[in-house]
Amino acid sequence: MVGIGPHDGDRTLTPKRQTTDPNQTARLEMVRYQIAARGIQDKRVLDAMAKVPRERFIPERFQEQAFADRALPIAEGQTISQPFMVASMTAQLQIQPHHRILEIGTGSGYQTTILSRLAREVVTIERIGSLQKKAREMLATLNVSNVTFQVGDGTAGWVEHAPYDGIIVTAGAPTIPDPLVEQLTDGGVLVLPVGGEKEQVLILVTRKRNKIVRKKLFPCRFVKLIGQHGWQ
Repeated sequence: MVGIGPHDGDRTLTPKRQTTDPNQTARLEMVRYQIAARGIQDKRVLDAMAKVPRERFIPERFQEQAFADRALPIAEGQTISQPFMVASMTAQLQIQPHHRILEIGTGSGYQTTILSRLAREVVTIERIGSLQKKAREMLATLNVSNVTFQVGDGTAGWVEHAPYDGIIVTAGAPTIPDPLVEQLTDGGVLVLPVGGEKEQVLILVTRKRNKIVRKKLFPCRFVKLIGQHGWQ
């Protein structure tokens, strides 16, 4: 639920000419300048980011910043990640339409909704019940029907629904939680921030049979991942 990442160059995304959605232009500009211009070129990810109404996941007092290049506070001391971070982590998963994805940290439900447009099924775990309830209600209003919700310790994953083609963790962990790696399919990937309480590095973990490959991506800042295999 959070994310501050790097800044790069500039490319373009072609906007649609007519719309009845007053925020569509702002979303298209967000995608063009904050995401595509900084190297994210996965068309399915860009389309999802352009279509999901980010503004509906933002608290009213921050509505003017809904499309800003920054993380924003939500409830319970948590945050909604900056658009680039959401897109970057999603793109790293290389989601295919038949994939089952596990999300650790439902938060506002924005990242969940992006994932739901790309995968066959999304399983999402949130440790704070009030956040999960609000996110669930929001996804219902958006007619999202391929998401399974759970309140609990996300650091342990959800073995009943495993294995997963991709796992995304939206909070910073001190180390890579072993249960999450174990719940990946052969060829599955895990993307998560790992490091200290205030600063981390985004890590991509790929499981290839019995071999685990780790790749450092870039520095970032997330709230702490609380749980048995995270921060206590």
